[in-house]
Amino acid sequence: MALAACNVTKHVPEGDYLYTGGKVEIKDKDLKKKEKKVLEPDLTSVLRPKPNSSILGLRPKLWIYNITKNAKKGPLKWIKKWGEPPVLFSSVKVDYNRDLVSNRLENKGFFLATTSSDTTISGKKASLTYNALAGPRYLIRSVNFTTDSSVLGKAVNATAENSFLKKGDSYDLDIIKAERERIDSRLKEEGFYYFSPENLIVQVDSTSERHKVDLYMNVKDETSDKARDAYTINNIYIYPNFKLRDTMRGRTPEAVLYKDFYVIDRTKMFKPQVFERTMFFNKGDIYNRTDHNLSLSRLTSLGTFKFVKNQFQDSDTTDAALDAYYYLTPMPKKAIRAEITGKTNSANFTGSEFTLSWRNRNAFRGAELLTVSAYIGTDVQYSGNNSGGNIFRYGAEANLSIPRFITPFQLNTSSAFIPRTKITLGFDRLERQNNYKLNSFRTSFGYTWKESIEKEHQLNVFGLTYVHASNVSAEYDSLARTNSTYRNAIANQFIIGPNYNFNFTNTHRQNKKNTFYFNGNLDMSANILGLIQGAKEPEEKKIFDTPYSQYVKGEIDFRHYYKIGLNSQWASRLILGYGYAYGNSRSLPFIKQFFIGGANSVRAFRARSLGPGSHLDPTLESDDLSADQSGDIKFEFNTEFRPKLFSIVRGALFLDAGNVWLLNNDPQRPGAKFSKDFMKELAVGTGAGVRVDASILVLRLDLAFPLRKPWLPEGERWVFDSIDFGNKAWRKDNLVFNLAIGYPF
Repeated sequence: MALAACNVTKHVPEGDYLYTGGKVEIKDKDLKKKEKKVLEPDLTSVLRPKPNSSILGLRPKLWIYNITKNAKKGPLKWIKKWGEPPVLFSSVKVDYNRDLVSNRLENKGFFLATTSSDTTISGKKASLTYNALAGPRYLIRSVNFTTDSSVLGKAVNATAENSFLKKGDSYDLDIIKAERERIDSRLKEEGFYYFSPENLIVQVDSTSERHKVDLYMNVKDETSDKARDAYTINNIYIYPNFKLRDTMRGRTPEAVLYKDFYVIDRTKMFKPQVFERTMFFNKGDIYNRTDHNLSLSRLTSLGTFKFVKNQFQDSDTTDAALDAYYYLTPMPKKAIRAEITGKTNSANFTGSEFTLSWRNRNAFRGAELLTVSAYIGTDVQYSGNNSGGNIFRYGAEANLSIPRFITPFQLNTSSAFIPRTKITLGFDRLERQNNYKLNSFRTSFGYTWKESIEKEHQLNVFGLTYVHASNVSAEYDSLARTNSTYRNAIANQFIIGPNYNFNFTNTHRQNKKNTFYFNGNLDMSANILGLIQGAKEPEEKKIFDTPYSQYVKGEIDFRHYYKIGLNSQWASRLILGYGYAYGNSRSLPFIKQFFIGGANSVRAFRARSLGPGSHLDPTLESDDLSADQSGDIKFEFNTEFRPKLFSIVRGALFLDAGNVWLLNNDPQRPGAKFSKDFMKELAVGTGAGVRVDASILVLRLDLAFPLRKPWLPEGERWVFDSIDFGNKAWRKDNLVFNLAIGYPF
């Protein structure tokens, strides 16, 4: 830090100075402090040039430039690209900046503003202060829409009710520009295709009353006749197999008329019905921008076309009408993809997986996406005695995604996204070395649709999962006979029922200080079947000689992201889960239960090792037969500060808390049942990490340790006193390293 501070002026020429920045101070005593607080940063932002970037008063990029300026090879040459040459005081145009500040104040309604400047020199550094006298701010006395009685004039006048310009507000050129954009957007909904904001003029009269203005909104006299006309849609032409080298336009002999549009598709690649669900325009409709954008969005969301291009042209046969052309370039119809991944986690498993998938993006000429994939993978546990912890798995899945609702009745959505019907069929095989083999068959039928870019729904009206265990070892079977955790992991069962998921997120809004994510899930099994058969304990009902699960399960995941400065973030997450088993079941199926701990959960504890409640599995540390700990109820809270360190590297300081519990008492697991004292049984951990965020890939390294261990006796669960980073034994037992891809939440 000392070197960086001392060397920043190393390459500043003699007689010149390092420019450290400028600021604007408003000197008006009668201007409210609140207004100054908003105006001064805004005025400072227009100053040019910007000084060298700094962090905590240091200028690391300038320091890198200084030490690598003459580097021609080696590591310094590679580092050189991160450097930044010094911004010199001689490059600052002071008069130009004074005019920028004064002009900006005039745009904000301070028509009598003046600006002066002061220079501060310290050693080889110089800065500037611009002193602004803003003067009185002009207010809006009246807003008048004075257009003529033409079709366009009436349309402009009709927008006055929702005007951004309000009597009594301050004059602001930015709001006037936004008002022109607002009117243009409204007119685009009413057919004025060729109209633009530049066709509007706002005249300002400041002579009627002191420090007040009258505003007059009008259409410019030179506005063209085309911009004054409202246009309708004439013919619609769709080229679904368009090549970029093609120049076809208009109706051709090969065009097929389907309802209100022509399809030019010589190879008959697509059924015309596909476009009926994407086109929001019909012949004779008044042009509007909403339908224009919705049609493009739906064509894009089909996932079949690589390029979607749209043009509107004046019709040759009808006045004030547009012919619409859609040029669609398909993606390759069929594709094969291979993936190989490697991973390690806090449960001491290291493994890899190979996946091979085949895609057909237009399986039945209706833009259906058919995906068939197969995988094979393994997880090896290198620590411990390795007597039975290794896992070998393989499976296959077929997915058919149809871009419409398949229902007994007509159903569609008006959003920009195509609704989809999804059919899934899959098989998974998991072999835990020397323990058991688990076969899982699954199928589902349901729908996915998006209301908007922020809201998405998924509904599986039917889902079926069949789990069957085989080759259970004598040692594991012995444990399963006496311990329900082990027994549930290999229980044969059917899971039959619907599930619904709702997702909301506005995290794509980068300019917002607060953004949110919400995911809610409702899962049910055999509710109607159990009612028909009268399923209840202790008599267990079966289908195909196998019991079925009966339960209701709900889970919510809420996240809040708070933007700090330009590049840092504070993220928090709350997860609540509750499962109620009844009738044919005493507990949730093992694969539907809640788990906690691991790289994306409470990171100070290894994956699926926590709980339930204050219970500690006595075999957890002694051998590899220990089962994953699970529960019917889940509570988890995480909070994390994510500062940007440099370039694509971010840091993290985090705190995690949570646990899982059983709904019913289990004599074999004392302390596992949920009670009013559940807060006393929360596990708490903290730690720090680094994220390498390259946008397309985020590599995450976290190091965590526990602050609270719920299995210890009450009064001894907080373990601050035992933290000892210098103790090798403590580090071995408590430090948990997580290497993962992506952010934890």
